[in-house]
Amino acid sequence: MASDVRLKEQLPRLTDRIVATYTADDAINHLGHCALPSYEAIIEILLDLKDILYPGYRRKVGLHAGNIAYHVGSTVDSLHDQLTTQIARALRHEDRVRNNHNDCESDTDFEAKGQAMAIELLERVPQLRRTLATDVQAAYDGDPACQTTDEVVFCYPGIEAITVYRIAHELVRLEVPFIPRMMCEWAHKQTGIDIHPGATIGDYFFIDHGTGVVIGETCQIGAHVKLYQGVTLGALSFKTDDSGALIRGQKRHPTIEDRVVVYANATILGGRTVIGHDSVIGSSVWITKSVSPLTTVVLEQPSLRVRDGKGDAPLVEHSNYQI
Repeated sequence: MASDVRLKEQLPRLTDRIVATYTADDAINHLGHCALPSYEAIIEILLDLKDILYPGYRRKVGLHAGNIAYHVGSTVDSLHDQLTTQIARALRHEDRVRNNHNDCESDTDFEAKGQAMAIELLERVPQLRRTLATDVQAAYDGDPACQTTDEVVFCYPGIEAITVYRIAHELVRLEVPFIPRMMCEWAHKQTGIDIHPGATIGDYFFIDHGTGVVIGETCQIGAHVKLYQGVTLGALSFKTDDSGALIRGQKRHPTIEDRVVVYANATILGGRTVIGHDSVIGSSVWITKSVSPLTTVVLEQPSLRVRDGKGDAPLVEHSNYQI
């Protein structure tokens, strides 16, 4: 059945109605301004960085001692150019927003600043690799179902999310705007794990299973910490100023000290909440106050009933469970 050509005559009027919504005070258009960072380019940067953080595991195969220097050199050269352009765009956008102007022209050389930041990030790649190696080892050591560290790098969503977080966090430390959040939200979409790039996380960090984990911006997490799926490290109610606007820049999320294990669906909230070192937080607990070191926090054993068609009876057996 052929389409009705007469209906297409409505499209110019529809176009005018849509364009009429693009007003100066419309918060969801970006017209007449400088280019924003490219979402596609940021993803490509992440993929290139993972190629040199985990050589041989990602897109480029067949690497060996004879060609690795060429591959890394070529990738680093490309990353320099991509990062310089995208960081410069982010800096220019930040300047426009903070100073409330629409002019793309500025006395600041954003490309030069972007290049300096790009070089500094690339300088940090060797240390990033050392840190990520501890995360991979933590996953292998902490999961009896894991057969090799290769399996961790290839298969574990926790490592995927942590890798992107660690890259993005270095950009936060360099005071690069906008781009770190783009990176972590892409990883969030890929893995179901939501780590804010502003969080501070120590070595040997492991997220087991991972789906539904949330780690807020001002979290401070020590070394050798293990989280299971569904864990929320979040904030209590947000403080507002006299005008009702949110007060930003304060510590809103908990501190997790070294060697803490937090089991599935636990919720830990508040900037003053500290989970002391070597503690264990059981599944499904809700914590808004600090916990002393070497403490185990669990819900009381629930009373279960099993219905077999002859009525229900309490389930009396008790077991210890390990996910």
